[in-house]
Amino acid sequence: MWMTIGDRRFAVILADTAAALAFAGLLPLKLDMAELNGNEKHGDLPEALPTNASRPGTIHGGDLMLYGSKTLVVFYQSFDSSYSYTRLGHVDDSAGIDQALGQHNVQATFSRD
Repeated sequence: MWMTIGDRRFAVILADTAAALAFAGLLPLKLDMAELNGNEKHGDLPEALPTNASRPGTIHGGDLMLYGSKTLVVFYQSFDSSYSYTRLGHVDDSAGIDQALGQHNVQATFSRD
C-alpha cells in the first residue's frame, strides 16, 4: 500500500495482523493527522479495528501503529516507548519521512495504488 503526504509517496508494508487486514479494508482513506511530541502524527479512523496491543519498546521512524482501537499513529522519529500499540506496518524506505511529516499537522492519504 501507499502513504502520500503532500507530493511525497511512501511504500508501506503491512504487518500480518488482523488489524492491518482491517485497515487495508478501509482504503482508500484520507486522514487529517495532528502533530504530537515531535515524533509522531495521529488521526482517528472512521471505525474501530481489532487490537492486539503490546509494548514494542523501541519505536522506529516509519512505523504505523494503532493506539487504542481507532487512532492511527505514524512515527517519524525513533525512540524508546513504554506505551502499548497494535502494529499495522512500516514504511519500506523511511528516508525523508521526518521532512514530509515535519512539525505541523498534515493530511495523509493511504491507498492500495
